[in-house]
Amino acid sequence: MDLTLGGKNFLKTKKPFALILNGKISESKPPKNSTPWAGADNNEKEAAATLKIGTIQLPTPIMNFRSSAEYLSWYINCIPLAGRKVLCTDQSGRACLFDADTCKVDTLPSLHKPKCLPYSIFIPSADDKDDHDDNSNGGGSVYIMDTCLNHIPRDNIQLSSQFEAFVYRRSTLTSFTKSWQCQRLPPPPFVCDPKYKHASPHKITSYAVVDGGSHICISVDGAGTYCLDTVKHTWIQIGEWTLPFIGKVEYVPELKLWFGICANDWKQFGAADLSTILSTMDSQPQLVGSWKELEAPQEWTEMQHPHLVNLGSGRFCVARFYHSWTPTAGLFGSDLGELFFTVLTGTDVVQCVVHDGNGTGNASCNDSCNNPYGSNGKVELRMIKHNSKCHMSYGTDGNIKHGDTVSRNVTF
Repeated sequence: MDLTLGGKNFLKTKKPFALILNGKISESKPPKNSTPWAGADNNEKEAAATLKIGTIQLPTPIMNFRSSAEYLSWYINCIPLAGRKVLCTDQSGRACLFDADTCKVDTLPSLHKPKCLPYSIFIPSADDKDDHDDNSNGGGSVYIMDTCLNHIPRDNIQLSSQFEAFVYRRSTLTSFTKSWQCQRLPPPPFVCDPKYKHASPHKITSYAVVDGGSHICISVDGAGTYCLDTVKHTWIQIGEWTLPFIGKVEYVPELKLWFGICANDWKQFGAADLSTILSTMDSQPQLVGSWKELEAPQEWTEMQHPHLVNLGSGRFCVARFYHSWTPTAGLFGSDLGELFFTVLTGTDVVQCVVHDGNGTGNASCNDSCNNPYGSNGKVELRMIKHNSKCHMSYGTDGNIKHGDTVSRNVTF
């Protein structure tokens, strides 16, 4: 289990190895000097035809987690916290906290209800930054919510096991030490609305932290967008619309923008300004820019929506999960073999000043939110495309799976 992406050269332009896909072998020609990417539509077919991707091998795991089987079913959800700490929950709701630096594992209170493939958000606590508590295990709060929300009768509106939080705090006012506590939270108001009683479970399509961590924003298919006050644990609806993203939305303070996979086109990731989302409730946020970091061949089928991993300072790793067929030698001639693989692409989003004002002339790019070039010219966002790396997967869902020998084992 490796908890860092920084050592994988996604943000460099070294020449990668050849990769066999669709029966062809090709070598990749990296972008020269990491120039800003501008893939025109008429070049998409040519770009896909000449796509060359290096391969990547995952490092040997330092820890293996295994849950106890229950009714012939088991799974583990891994939720990143601060630093190299990971919170793990299994199909029974049992939880533990793993520190990759020390290989230490601590047990946590169980969830009130198990959650399969939940959405999660970690919000650091400002108090813990000042406490200098060596045992804080990351501090803050971890919010865990079911991907699909079911109707709840109005008389049960107080708390719901569909939305829970692990909070690092003192268990009582007289306690001297802090520990992780698990608590249920009130559901968003539409969950108890009678008009949704006979509707199918509503899926959370996107979620983000806004207003400096004071609110969690979720968009729900068919129900609109809601915000949870992380202190008062109260909900408000901010619109009938949904955010223009799919999945987790990441905030980049250097650019003062939120980034995520575009809801209307999974092949692109984009940026929007959510800073006024609580004060302009009737206005749906609009994308201020969108980019396609990978021109994939038509033969590649995406198995699930991609993930955008925030590496900090406008740097991202985009993970895409594909399936394809490739010719193989069989007993009776040519045959087709299945390939499941993950493509990881490193990108930078930077501010550029376009000096001729029409977006087609010379541009000076900088990775700072300040404009060092003066007030002349129009400031634009541009994407710098770096390396793409491919990992062959064994799972039919395209997820990265690894079978190397491990050095330690932990069973729930």
